[in-house]
Amino acid sequence: MDKKRILIADDEPGIRLAVTRMLDKDYVVLEASNGEEAVQMAERERPDVILMDLMMPSMDGYTACSLIKADQGTNMIPVIILTGIGHEFNKKFAMEMGADGYITKPFTTQALANVIASILAERP
Repeated sequence: MDKKRILIADDEPGIRLAVTRMLDKDYVVLEASNGEEAVQMAERERPDVILMDLMMPSMDGYTACSLIKADQGTNMIPVIILTGIGHEFNKKFAMEMGADGYITKPFTTQALANVIASILAERP
């Protein structure tokens, strides 16, 4: 069975590395360092799930999520927001932009794995 592919979009290399280490046993992990790269990689790679930070240079996670969800070729890809911003307003806005889930940093490997497994279980 082929491993599912996860795209982590975060401008902090340490976060990308930590998430990759958490997930690379079960998934193929792709990386983007900003929202613009995330949109391009979503179009090119068609990952099974995208983990998206909100605060990034060149294009923030809200905009990137909105563009991914507006594109007919990528709108079916689940986007899980992975951010240090825990305010309810930000969570609500992210969901309005099309996000499928919202996890605040810091998070545990198990919490991340559970959200990804739940999102993938909902997909055909």
